[in-house]
This record gives sequence, C-alpha cells and structure tokens, in this order.
Amino acid sequence: MGAALENAIPFAVTHELIRQGLQNLNMIAPISDISTDMLIGSGCVKTVTGAWVGNVSGGMGHNYRRAAEKGIPNSIKINDYSNFSIGMAFFAGAYGLPYIPVKSILGSDITKSNPSIKMSTNPFSDELEPVALVPALKPDIAFLVVQRSDHFGNSHIWGSTGLTQEASIAAEKIIVLADEIVEPEVIASDPSRVLIPGFGVNAVCHVPAACHPSPLIGRWKRDHEFFHNYHQETRDLAGFETWCDQWVRHLPDHEAYRSKLGDRLESLRIIGDAPSAPANYAAE
Repeated sequence: MGAALENAIPFAVTHELIRQGLQNLNMIAPISDISTDMLIGSGCVKTVTGAWVGNVSGGMGHNYRRAAEKGIPNSIKINDYSNFSIGMAFFAGAYGLPYIPVKSILGSDITKSNPSIKMSTNPFSDELEPVALVPALKPDIAFLVVQRSDHFGNSHIWGSTGLTQEASIAAEKIIVLADEIVEPEVIASDPSRVLIPGFGVNAVCHVPAACHPSPLIGRWKRDHEFFHNYHQETRDLAGFETWCDQWVRHLPDHEAYRSKLGDRLESLRIIGDAPSAPANYAAE
C-alpha cells in the first residue's frame, strides 16, 4: 500500500483491514504516511517492510514508534529500506530477477539492519567494487487508487505514480480502487495512461475518494488538517483508540466515512481544469 508514495494512498483499504481485524500482516509500504501507522496501532501488523512510517505533516508515526520501542500494542519486525532500494526491490520482482545490485545504500546502516540485503562486489570490475544485493519484493496484493477504470480493470493513472507499475507487476494480485468507472472506449482513447492492463487486475472497486486524506491528482486535494489532527490526537495509545473508534471502527464502510466528512470532503474536490495537450494516435 502506498505505491504511489504520498499520492493516491488507499486509505479506504486501511480502514477495512482494521474493521475486519486482520492480524499478522506484512505491510510493504514505500511511503505509507499514516496508513501503516493506523494498522500498527490497531494490532494488525507483524512486519513493516519499507522506508518510513509516519506523518509527512508531523513526523514519525506515534504508533510505529510505540510498537518499535515498547512493543505496544505488539512488537513488530522492521525490514529496513531506503526509498530507492525498495523501489529497486519492486523492480526486481516485476522483472523476475532474484535480486538487484544497488550502490546508494553503501555506507549506511541499512545493510546492517536488514540482513536480507547481502554485500558483494561487482564481478565486472577488477577493483573489487562493492555493491549491495537487494532481494526482489513480490507482494501478495497491491492495492491501487486510480482516477478512472473500466469494469475490466483497464485504468488511467496520471500525475505522480511513484512505484505503482513496478509494485503492481511484482504482486501476485492487484485490486484497483477507482474514483470513477468509465466505458472501455474512454480508456482505449489514451492507452499510454494504462500502467496496468486489465488482464492483470483481479478486482475493480468503485470507491470515490478512497485516497482521503491523501491527494489524487486532478480529483482530490490533500487534507492537511486531517493529517495534523491525527498526529496530535494519537500521541498516546488512548488517544489513538478514541480517534480510531470515531473515524474507522464505528463506521460500517467507506460510504459512511465520506458521509461523516460531509462538506469537508466536498471542499477538497478539485474543480479546476488544467488538461494536458491532446495526443494524436491516428494511424493514417
């Protein structure tokens, strides 16, 4: 979750995982913002595989820190990566490689804190040039928020896509959360925006504003105040429990969540237009 980095985070999935009380999850989250922090605080997470868990507006996630330092509500295992090295791990998984060599983490403690990353040398260099061998990551499921999709799973994604394509191809299953469902002809009109073809998608869900409070380019603005309030209200476990009851556990589904947001959500809807230049796909 969070393959598009700070954009298009599938918070609707986060909430549903908490409602269902799933446990022992390995959250692979390059930039998960407060998504993984919520799951940790709810006792759903056993392992965090990623570069960072926190709140871009505030700092380190309080639940993440409590779990890592004090085992509250339960201890978690952390598979440490940099943003770039986890991206390359997805790349390896997408292209069927067992591992991929990187140099950017040399000299850091990541090679020490993550025992799955092995040190080696460049076999094509006579100078024993060091490289770090990062194993491929192949998630069980990739959850994606997209601007629009047809009912076959062919979807249009634009703006910052981060690691969306690499993480999705590497995953065993792909579940798409579409802000809008459109006819196949709409998707076919601009095939270059289809990062993931429908034959690779396992399910398509029509979930408007599934990304709230994160942004979705051309659809929804970032809810800065929501992030700020979460950071303030979750400084202790009791505060998180109260917040989670209010915004997740006591709401039956994402539709109820949107209703609770009310006019606040509507104020985040992007109503301006800044279309790209048209592309001509004519063959003759």
